[in-house]
Parts: sequence; structure tokens; C-alpha cells
Amino acid sequence: MNKPLFSLGQVVATPPCLVALKKAGQAPDVFLNRHVIGDWGNIDEHDAQVNEDALWGDSRIMSVYKTNCGEVIWLITEGDRSSTCLLLPSCY
Repeated sequence: MNKPLFSLGQVVATPPCLVALKKAGQAPDVFLNRHVIGDWGNIDEHDAQVNEDALWGDSRIMSVYKTNCGEVIWLITEGDRSSTCLLLPSCY
């Protein structure tokens, strides 16, 4: 496993995201592990660069993934690295 690039802080998830993960038969760790090593998932080059810059600053870091059922989930780590939230785009 690759070394974590940043702290996740307190990890939380919205109830609809937990339902989507359960439906897909996937644990949050699958996505958290990708997020923390810099695999940002389905984002464009601009947003990937924003994340790379945020590693050295105090901006939020966001990743976008699809579950096995095709549902999109977002992971957002706050700029101060105090928390990371798993959520569906509709919950934002």
C-alpha cells in the first residue's frame, strides 16, 4: 500500500451514502484508501491539480468515485484536515 499523503481527520458519512455503499456491497475503506494516497478517481485534470496543490496548502481535497452499482460518491477532506466526509452529490 502507498503511504498516506494527508490526514483524513474524523471520518463521517451521510446516511444516503452509507445506503449506497451497502447496496454496492462496498466498505467506505475502499474509497478512503484511494483518496488518501492521491487516487482522486473521476475528476478532470484541473481538479486533480487543485488537489495536488492542496496537499501543500490549506484547501479542501475532493475525490469522485463510482460504486459497483454505478452510483457516484464524493469524498471531501476539509482544508484543515479535521474531517473527511463521504457523501452523494445530491447531499452537497
